[in-house]
Amino acid sequence: MIDDRASTAARNNAEWCEAVCRAHGLPGDFGPRAWTNPRRTPLLYPDAVTLSADATEDDVLAAIDTATDTAGGGCSVKDSFASLDLSGAGFDVLFEARWLHRPAGTPAPVAPPGVAWAPLTTPADLAEWATAWDAGQGLAALFRPELLADPAVTFLAGRDPDGRVAAGAVVSLGGGAAGLSNVFATDGDTDGAWAGCLSAMGRQWPGTPVVGYEHGDDLAAAVRYGCGVVGPLRVWLAP
Repeated sequence: MIDDRASTAARNNAEWCEAVCRAHGLPGDFGPRAWTNPRRTPLLYPDAVTLSADATEDDVLAAIDTATDTAGGGCSVKDSFASLDLSGAGFDVLFEARWLHRPAGTPAPVAPPGVAWAPLTTPADLAEWATAWDAGQGLAALFRPELLADPAVTFLAGRDPDGRVAAGAVVSLGGGAAGLSNVFATDGDTDGAWAGCLSAMGRQWPGTPVVGYEHGDDLAAAVRYGCGVVGPLRVWLAP
């Protein structure tokens, strides 16, 4: 049986993907079983996100561009319930992860001292945040200033005593929850970043459940700070 909390997290994530695509002038479409985009989406963002465990291969592949783009980027599908097998269509599993749900009313963790968390408000702040998040990967332009005007999206920055961005996260409201993604710390303090952003979210969105997905060290940190694992997902990539 599919956990309703995983469905909530999948819907929230699809709405965040739509917000990023819309900021790039590439809006997608919400169907009954999947969110899809007929044009190639920005790097790191899928071309489709399934919204229901009964979504089929046709629900996603018939509505997206599966050809490799001119920059060599492959099409990707977020299989939100790990229920699809796209290997026959030429896709490989890029990674597997777990959906997370932190119940409304869960006490906020204590943020580490020395880092002050607050929402971003200006394009200059966003550019600084994106550079810190990017850490030299060349992807800082992914987060466009148009996202600052989206009422459902908030960029949180944790600044050190000198005012520099030392940590950050994105909060996206949708599907009845606050989605948490892109959590980072420039010094690698994953636990400190999770504690700080969850503390800030508890102040700004009290009574709202937190959802997201993670794997590896971030998954372990999220669980330590009150997030429960509510279902598997996988991302398929056409190389």
